[in-house]
Amino acid sequence: MAFKYDPKSLIADEFINDEEIKATLAYAEAHKNDLELVDQILEKARPQKTATGCVCAGLTHREASVLLACEDPEKIKKMYEIAEEIKLAFYGNRIVIFAPLYLSNYCVNGCVYCPYHHINKHIPRKKLTQEEVKAEVIALQDMGHKRLAIEAGEDPVNNPIEYILDCIKTIYSVHHKNGDIRRVNVNIAATTVENYRKLKEAGIGTYILFQETYHKESYLQLHPTGPKHDYNYHTEAMDRAMEGGIDDVGLGVLFGLELYKYEFAGLIMHAEHLEAVHGVGPHTISVPRLKRADDIDPDQFDNGIDDDTFAKITACIRLAVPYTGIIISTRETEAVRARLLNCGVSQVSGGSRTSVGGYAEEERPHDTEQFDVSDQRSLDEVVRWLMENGHIPSFCTACYREGRTGDRFMSLCKSGQILNCCHPNALMTLCEYLVDYASPETKQVGFEMIEKELQRIPNDKVRRIAAENLEHIKNDNRRDFRF
Repeated sequence: MAFKYDPKSLIADEFINDEEIKATLAYAEAHKNDLELVDQILEKARPQKTATGCVCAGLTHREASVLLACEDPEKIKKMYEIAEEIKLAFYGNRIVIFAPLYLSNYCVNGCVYCPYHHINKHIPRKKLTQEEVKAEVIALQDMGHKRLAIEAGEDPVNNPIEYILDCIKTIYSVHHKNGDIRRVNVNIAATTVENYRKLKEAGIGTYILFQETYHKESYLQLHPTGPKHDYNYHTEAMDRAMEGGIDDVGLGVLFGLELYKYEFAGLIMHAEHLEAVHGVGPHTISVPRLKRADDIDPDQFDNGIDDDTFAKITACIRLAVPYTGIIISTRETEAVRARLLNCGVSQVSGGSRTSVGGYAEEERPHDTEQFDVSDQRSLDEVVRWLMENGHIPSFCTACYREGRTGDRFMSLCKSGQILNCCHPNALMTLCEYLVDYASPETKQVGFEMIEKELQRIPNDKVRRIAAENLEHIKNDNRRDFRF
């Protein structure tokens, strides 16, 4: 059966249409050396100042694919420059900090790239009890984290939705010293509208689900058994999540499984689909690359991408979907993460452990890791590194708790009020971190940055209130101020 491309359709084969992707790749290849067209696309992507702030047109999947295919060094350099310009226009120099929390590695799927696949008989299987969840949360709070992304394998017996909901309730209930987890994002398998409603009622932040690959034939081969084998059910999950009331959803592909240009086009088409149907695109896009794990050798897959291509993909995503957060994890090395921070990335994990129950252990355990962690620095080291490179580490969750999610967050982003809202929120949460958790070296760098960045708040009243709140944080042990 032939499917027709339709971004407003709710059928996966129509909004991620194979024929349209192939036609897009052919178009991009045919026009990659048309430098006049490339310049037109780049100019379209550039932020435009308005009376009320700044706007970006974004790019279609075809336009973005032309840029990705372009091999002209000067044009590629321009892509990076505009990507950073967009990121600074809408997110400022803030970088949001989070950590993954692995609840269970029980899984019934047969994904050939993941060590949690059910035929792996030597990896220890573990599921956290609620007491163990509390211990993990306390360990994360003692590091200084405020935002988590919970992860669990797909197993209706060991990891039913009730277990996930109990864990969320436990996480939000733990108040340790000055520590609180203020936002729980959820990365679990595709589920029903009813279950998404339950997650929404539990107070989750973003629902995250990686597509892994948009190439349907490859998808079916990579997921030979288990419920994840159903390509359409998996690909249509975000529509069910939004029907269930979840405003913020996060997309991602696992680069290295399929040809990257195909994946890129599919990813942008998925974002276009969400915008066309629901009026708001993805809250985040993650860009993980396939990494070594327990019984997984990435060299067995022949679609790996080098660092230059990876950076170019990230920049092109930023140009195509300017208002969406881009996430880079500790899968990548410090050097790669540093490079991508200047290509449009707005969120990073820090001090991450990808094993079940890993944070409560003094030594990093490796026996239940989902993938090797390349950047093994502590959160304190990551925070100081970000500041030394001119980025404000932000632990802010204000928008989520003030109801500024979905299209309301996008309106804030587009209004140009970042410096009057998100910027002071970032500084106040950074101050909390410095007072409660930071090493002396990090404190010195951090307080110097706060004094400098405070002066960049344009509104006099906001700047004055922020300064007063910072003093309360430092001197009166008061917490959780937000605009």
